[in-house]
Amino acid sequence: MSILTVSGVHRTFGEGPAAVHALRDISFEVEAGTMVALVGRSGSGKTTLLNIIGGLDRPDDGTVTVDGLDVTAMDETALSDLRRARVSYIFQSFGLIPVLSAAENVGVPLRLARAAAPEREQRVDLLLRLVGLEGHARQRPGELSGGQQQRVAIARALAASPRLLIADEPTGQLDAETGRSVMALLRGVVESEGVTALVSTHDPVMMALADRVIHIADGQLAT
Repeated sequence: MSILTVSGVHRTFGEGPAAVHALRDISFEVEAGTMVALVGRSGSGKTTLLNIIGGLDRPDDGTVTVDGLDVTAMDETALSDLRRARVSYIFQSFGLIPVLSAAENVGVPLRLARAAAPEREQRVDLLLRLVGLEGHARQRPGELSGGQQQRVAIARALAASPRLLIADEPTGQLDAETGRSVMALLRGVVESEGVTALVSTHDPVMMALADRVIHIADGQLAT
């Protein structure tokens, strides 16, 4: 069963001779419970595509359906609900809140969802164990290594049990060995949490771990 359907998506920035055609007629489907690697050079359109799928940007033409919902037809309130309950992001820059501990960062989506404190604490403990950071719950991001911060970011992205996990170059700021361990963690998360992951990457290890690789070049799917 498809969790994600992208159909005829176009996105252009600017007008006239200076216009940049970031995406041209992009169409594909992603099966639920799989990990898909989105591969392409910088400037190929990967981030633009991920932003449209997650509702952070809108296409000029085409549709995106996530978990049976037409993302491209949603207003801002519906998009916020989508990102709160069904779609989560992992960024290259981690995006953690510096003044909060690892556990508090992971718990942010659960607070936004108004989860009861006992339920929230149980879920946070589970996720910190899942990413191998149960001994670092009280530490703030500045006290953690880059790899540990990205693991906290992954745990936070999973907190509200999303259906789709979008990761934009999640190992871009990590050394090769740490990046490999984070990629392996993402693979394990797909299997243990039953989540679907769409990951943009240059990393051959990520491609090897993925169930499927989608290549994009100059805004078009490459065969």
